[in-house]
Amino acid sequence: MNPSAAGSGIYNESMNGSPPTLGLIAGQGRLPLLVAAGMKASGARVVCVGLRDQFDAALPGECDSFAAAGLARPGRWIRILRRGGVREAVMVGGVRKTRMHDPLRILRHLPDWRALVMWYNHLRHDRRNAAVLAALADELARGGITLIDSTTYIPDHLATMDVMTRAQPTAMQQQDIDFAWPLLMKLVELGIGQSMAVRERDVIAVEAVEGTAAMIARAGELCRAKGWTLLKTASAGHDMRTDVPSIGVETIRQMKEAGGGVRDVRGCIALGAGRVILIDKPAVLEAADKAGIAIVGI
Repeated sequence: MNPSAAGSGIYNESMNGSPPTLGLIAGQGRLPLLVAAGMKASGARVVCVGLRDQFDAALPGECDSFAAAGLARPGRWIRILRRGGVREAVMVGGVRKTRMHDPLRILRHLPDWRALVMWYNHLRHDRRNAAVLAALADELARGGITLIDSTTYIPDHLATMDVMTRAQPTAMQQQDIDFAWPLLMKLVELGIGQSMAVRERDVIAVEAVEGTAAMIARAGELCRAKGWTLLKTASAGHDMRTDVPSIGVETIRQMKEAGGGVRDVRGCIALGAGRVILIDKPAVLEAADKAGIAIVGI
């Protein structure tokens, strides 16, 4: 077992010496794969619930036990995890926010009674992402499953302070970060979005429900000048059990295509240190250096 995990108090091995069991509730993308690998490296047995039509096809092979479940069926999540001996779990991976506003979402997702009660009691008048995730965490706790900090088993993939790439930000980009970071912090505290694009102290685009990728594309359409800066973070009181902001190799590709970085005009990404996940950090930093994009932790 990883000594740091063993001393965290998150779980303990059973009295008969069998490995501890951890739960994983997995949405889209590569992040659940990294978390599963981190759990396994700590010596734990991994029981996974993959959200149907969301999880990566490679994920079942990375877990000791795997079952798929509907997006709006937390009762099934709980039953799967409890049968597997899970008491503590991590919930990671994307679910497109626009699906929350699908007018046919009730028919598409066939919610179970737990989801319906949760919706009626907590979400009728507040369907913000944070409210949905907090309600889910509370419902899981009522079912005997405690959600823990989703970054617990991937500490090496978190943004750290200062420049993380060989590429360095330009003086203009550093000025843009100094100018825009306080603005971004106000946006995240208001729950509007987690990202912003800026160039020469001019805010090009702000993320809302469309997500970071769509905002990057919009910034590229609005700003013909190359080398703009992307800023991304979470609020000071962000619930790290759910929806931790992240970037990946795909983010670097998208930013390069949108003019956020080219070889002769460097781009820049500023991330909240300890608040943003780099999905496969070594690969992200390598891709950024190849694209001429500096990544800075704030």
